[in-house]
Amino acid sequence: MMSFRVSAILVAVMCITACGSSSPSPTPSPTPTPTPAPGAGTTVTIVNGARSLTTNAYSPNPVTVAVGTTVTWVNNDSTAHTATSNGGAFDTGTIAAGGSGSFRFQSAGSFPYHCTSHPGMTATITVQ
Repeated sequence: MMSFRVSAILVAVMCITACGSSSPSPTPSPTPTPTPAPGAGTTVTIVNGARSLTTNAYSPNPVTVAVGTTVTWVNNDSTAHTATSNGGAFDTGTIAAGGSGSFRFQSAGSFPYHCTSHPGMTATITVQ
Protein backbone atom coordinates (compact mmCIF):
# COMPACT_ATOMS: atom_id res chain seq x y z
CA MET A 1 0.00 0.00 0.00
CA MET A 2 2.90 2.34 0.73
CA SER A 3 4.39 1.83 -2.72
CA PHE A 4 0.98 2.67 -4.26
CA ARG A 5 0.96 6.02 -2.41
CA VAL A 6 4.52 6.80 -3.43
CA SER A 7 3.70 5.93 -7.03
CA ALA A 8 0.56 8.09 -6.94
CA ILE A 9 2.49 11.03 -5.48
CA LEU A 10 5.24 10.66 -8.10
CA VAL A 11 2.65 10.57 -10.90
CA ALA A 12 0.93 13.69 -9.48
CA VAL A 13 4.25 15.57 -9.20
CA MET A 14 5.18 14.62 -12.77
CA CYS A 15 1.79 15.80 -14.07
CA ILE A 16 2.07 19.14 -12.27
CA THR A 17 5.63 19.63 -13.50
CA ALA A 18 4.68 18.76 -17.07
CA CYS A 19 1.82 21.30 -17.03
CA GLY A 20 4.06 24.15 -15.92
CA SER A 21 4.37 27.22 -18.08
CA SER A 22 7.43 26.99 -20.22
CA SER A 23 6.46 29.20 -23.13
CA PRO A 24 9.27 29.86 -25.57
CA SER A 25 10.76 33.32 -25.51
CA PRO A 26 9.70 35.46 -28.46
CA THR A 27 12.14 35.71 -31.33
CA PRO A 28 12.95 39.33 -32.11
CA SER A 29 11.96 40.30 -35.62
CA PRO A 30 14.11 42.62 -37.71
CA THR A 31 13.03 46.24 -37.88
CA PRO A 32 11.81 46.98 -41.39
CA THR A 33 13.30 49.90 -43.32
CA PRO A 34 10.68 52.63 -43.47
CA THR A 35 9.38 53.49 -46.91
CA PRO A 36 7.64 56.82 -47.30
CA ALA A 37 3.92 56.64 -48.00
CA PRO A 38 2.93 57.06 -51.64
CA GLY A 39 1.66 60.52 -52.41
CA ALA A 40 3.26 62.06 -49.35
CA GLY A 41 5.20 65.24 -50.00
CA THR A 42 8.93 65.67 -49.52
CA THR A 43 10.77 68.98 -49.39
CA VAL A 44 14.31 69.53 -50.64
CA THR A 45 15.92 72.83 -49.70
CA ILE A 46 18.28 74.70 -51.99
CA VAL A 47 20.53 76.10 -49.28
CA ASN A 48 21.88 79.64 -48.99
CA GLY A 49 25.16 79.90 -50.92
CA ALA A 50 24.23 76.80 -52.94
CA ARG A 51 26.14 77.67 -56.11
CA SER A 52 29.46 77.21 -54.28
CA LEU A 53 28.51 74.05 -52.33
CA THR A 54 28.23 71.39 -55.09
CA THR A 55 26.81 68.16 -53.53
CA ASN A 56 25.67 69.98 -50.38
CA ALA A 57 23.60 72.55 -52.29
CA TYR A 58 20.40 70.47 -52.12
CA SER A 59 19.38 69.25 -48.68
CA PRO A 60 18.77 66.46 -47.96
CA ASN A 61 20.90 64.65 -50.51
CA PRO A 62 20.33 61.88 -51.42
CA VAL A 63 16.55 61.54 -51.01
CA THR A 64 14.50 58.31 -51.12
CA VAL A 65 10.76 58.53 -51.79
CA ALA A 66 7.91 56.23 -52.79
CA VAL A 67 6.36 56.16 -56.26
CA GLY A 68 3.67 58.85 -56.39
CA THR A 69 5.50 61.26 -54.08
CA THR A 70 5.66 64.95 -54.94
CA VAL A 71 9.04 66.51 -54.24
CA THR A 72 9.10 70.27 -53.72
CA TRP A 73 12.35 72.21 -54.00
CA VAL A 74 12.42 75.41 -51.93
CA ASN A 75 15.06 77.98 -52.90
CA ASN A 76 16.56 79.55 -49.76
CA ASP A 77 19.43 81.06 -51.75
CA SER A 78 19.61 84.63 -53.09
CA THR A 79 20.14 83.35 -56.66
CA ALA A 80 17.76 81.51 -59.01
CA HIS A 81 18.32 77.77 -59.47
CA THR A 82 16.75 74.71 -61.11
CA ALA A 83 16.37 71.04 -60.27
CA THR A 84 16.89 69.37 -63.64
CA SER A 85 17.16 65.60 -64.16
CA ASN A 86 20.35 64.50 -65.90
CA GLY A 87 18.28 62.12 -68.04
CA GLY A 88 15.47 64.56 -68.84
CA ALA A 89 12.85 62.93 -66.58
CA PHE A 90 12.00 66.23 -64.84
CA ASP A 91 12.84 69.93 -64.77
CA THR A 92 11.43 72.41 -62.28
CA GLY A 93 12.30 75.33 -64.49
CA THR A 94 13.87 78.39 -62.89
CA ILE A 95 13.14 78.69 -59.17
CA ALA A 96 13.57 82.31 -58.09
CA ALA A 97 15.10 83.21 -54.72
CA GLY A 98 12.46 82.43 -52.10
CA GLY A 99 10.40 80.43 -54.61
CA SER A 100 9.68 76.74 -55.10
CA GLY A 101 9.15 74.14 -57.80
CA SER A 102 7.65 70.64 -57.64
CA PHE A 103 7.59 67.33 -59.49
CA ARG A 104 5.53 64.18 -58.83
CA PHE A 105 7.54 60.96 -59.33
CA GLN A 106 5.35 58.35 -61.05
CA SER A 107 7.97 55.64 -61.68
CA ALA A 108 10.71 53.92 -59.71
CA GLY A 109 14.36 54.59 -60.41
CA SER A 110 17.39 56.64 -59.53
CA PHE A 111 17.25 60.25 -60.70
CA PRO A 112 20.49 62.24 -60.53
CA TYR A 113 19.87 65.95 -61.08
CA HIS A 114 21.64 69.32 -61.19
CA CYS A 115 21.11 73.06 -61.51
CA THR A 116 21.34 74.16 -65.15
CA SER A 117 22.85 77.53 -64.12
CA HIS A 118 25.34 75.94 -61.72
CA PRO A 119 26.20 72.42 -63.04
CA GLY A 120 28.37 71.68 -59.99
CA MET A 121 25.21 71.60 -57.85
CA THR A 122 24.23 67.91 -57.95
CA ALA A 123 21.96 65.53 -56.04
CA THR A 124 20.04 62.27 -56.45
CA ILE A 125 16.48 61.16 -55.78
CA THR A 126 15.74 57.44 -55.52
CA VAL A 127 12.13 56.43 -56.09
CA GLN A 128 11.03 53.01 -54.76
